Amino acid sequence: MSSRSLRKLRGERVQEPLSLPAEPRPGQEGDEEGEDEPLELPPLRKQRRRKRPKAAAGDPQPAQLSEVNVENDEALEEHPTDEPSSINLTLKDSLTEEDDQTEATLDAENEEPGTKNDELENKPDTLQTNSRNKSKRKKKKKKNRNNTPADAQESVADDIDSILREIQGSHEFHHQSHSHSTETRPLMYVEHRNLNPETELKRYFGARAVLGEQRLRQRHRQMHRSTWLITPKDGWPRYTKTGISMQLLETKGGAQYFTFEHSRDYQQAQFKFLDAVNSMDPNNILALLHVNPHHIDSLLQLSDICRMQEDQEMARDLIEKAIYCFESAFHPAFSLTSGKSRLDYRRPENRSFFLALYRHMMFLEKRGCPRTALEFCKLIRGLDPETEPLCALLMIDFMALRAREYSFLIRLYEEWKFHLNLSQLPNFAFSVPLAYYHISHRENLSDIERTQNVERANRLIQNALIVFPSVLMPLLDKCSVQADQAVLSHKFFGYEVQTRQPSALKQLVALFVGRNWMLWKDAGIITWLEENVKEVLRRVDAKDPLVESENKRNRYQNVPRNIYRHIILSEIKEAIATLPPEVTAQPVMGYDPLPPLDGIITYTRPERVNQAAGGNTLSLFFRSLLPNFNLQEDRRQQVEGEGAEEQHELNQGVNRLMAAMRDMLANIRFQEPPQEEYQDGDGDGEWD
Repeated sequence: MSSRSLRKLRGERVQEPLSLPAEPRPGQEGDEEGEDEPLELPPLRKQRRRKRPKAAAGDPQPAQLSEVNVENDEALEEHPTDEPSSINLTLKDSLTEEDDQTEATLDAENEEPGTKNDELENKPDTLQTNSRNKSKRKKKKKKNRNNTPADAQESVADDIDSILREIQGSHEFHHQSHSHSTETRPLMYVEHRNLNPETELKRYFGARAVLGEQRLRQRHRQMHRSTWLITPKDGWPRYTKTGISMQLLETKGGAQYFTFEHSRDYQQAQFKFLDAVNSMDPNNILALLHVNPHHIDSLLQLSDICRMQEDQEMARDLIEKAIYCFESAFHPAFSLTSGKSRLDYRRPENRSFFLALYRHMMFLEKRGCPRTALEFCKLIRGLDPETEPLCALLMIDFMALRAREYSFLIRLYEEWKFHLNLSQLPNFAFSVPLAYYHISHRENLSDIERTQNVERANRLIQNALIVFPSVLMPLLDKCSVQADQAVLSHKFFGYEVQTRQPSALKQLVALFVGRNWMLWKDAGIITWLEENVKEVLRRVDAKDPLVESENKRNRYQNVPRNIYRHIILSEIKEAIATLPPEVTAQPVMGYDPLPPLDGIITYTRPERVNQAAGGNTLSLFFRSLLPNFNLQEDRRQQVEGEGAEEQHELNQGVNRLMAAMRDMLANIRFQEPPQEEYQDGDGDGEWD
């Protein structure tokens, strides 16, 4: 049944003049041009124009508009077209269509009415679907009209909540991926952002307190090179070529070996620096820095002098300037974070960089930036992990505990305790259980995890006290804690343990106690330590197998040179007092303390011209009073023949005489006569 007959059954109004011709039978072709004449489309167009003002007036318009729409829809449905655009036009509201578009559509419908009627009979479902879509769109419009402002606010709030949930989910995913990547990173991975102390200070005090003064001076700030290790200051001289460069030597075992190199001008400045050091006059070093403001060894030596004079700010500024000069000369392939870049400490050009990083790390720790100091400690260790020239492992536990990086310290101990034998170092034996103790007191732990951490801390601290019993009494003395009488009277922690321990172990214990004692002053830690000491005494009395095995071991026979160097740089009095005489008798220079015995010398100081080689002993004595005199260089000659032994004896005699005269001149003290204040006036005072 067609749509026209359905409308008649419903009683709806049907437009009679627009009657369609009879359907052509299949196979019958008739002349339909005459039958198309009654279909006058202009009257329909006029009727639509007549209905528009009525719709805009004010009569019962909803019914009339619906009638007109129905009539127009019937008329257009009776004359469909093959083009999809004509069907879409019939489904649109007739009041909103343009006249020329309607004319074009209706003209296309009048061309082949018979063919279009066939298509209309063959596609009733398509027209019904389009009419349903039209009704749905009208219902949606009515719903939107009926929406209140409250509903609109609720929809907006729902949209905001959904957006916030999406953002929160993305942040949670980013945090999980970041934590996962942190766990999978290498152990000694160095982060660029943690090398800047301002990052840590912002975390403590806020960005406004840290960057307040910098924002005021930002407009008048000089332009410096962008660096990671040091932030250049405004008062520093503008960077120029310093004469230092970095070269890639080789790539071996997945690591790249670099070295710093000195230009000829820098080598001449280095020779002048050595003369200034021999003169023992800091003013000569200052004069050299005025000419060469980027000379590294001069900056390091002058920093030590300022630190001895308690000018910490100037000493720190000189160290930062030296590191800035080094970083400005980095090779493009040199990386601070990859852990694959190496520097050989045996080369004198590289030693200054190690020393500058070490002193900068110590300044950061005293400044209250332990997290940044820990990052520099990892960097120092990663530059030469094979030889460990500065023994970073002897202080990395202290930096980790100060920075509260307990998980890092435990991971370091678990991964390296076998191949580096970390359990035989007192600092790791006592610092790792302390890390477990701090983790057990966190609030976000479950009862099971808390119990496990407490058990591990107790087990490790008891093992440390059994292996290193000589640590307890010095540690308690530094913390100003009086030991229990049961502990004092027991021979396991008595005075005999302090005397019979090897000298090498004594140095390590003194170094650990002198550096880490402040971490054990807390009352809760002292109570925990006391409980475990009593448990150790019980195990000793019960003849625990661990105690018996430790008494039979004989370790720490020889101390490597790098540990001596570390003790000298640490400046811990208790540890320096344990150094052997062969180390303390050597002259220790701040720019190169205890150089390696197998150093790689790339250039040497040229020999001086000996103008008085044939002089007598008296002339040598008077020249020895000069500050830059060096007998070994003046007497370095190729002596051959029978007079070689006599010349050697003469040199020894002059050395002894020179040393005696210098000691005598150093001990001379001129006593000034006492001066008494006299009264102004008559001037009748008497002189004694």
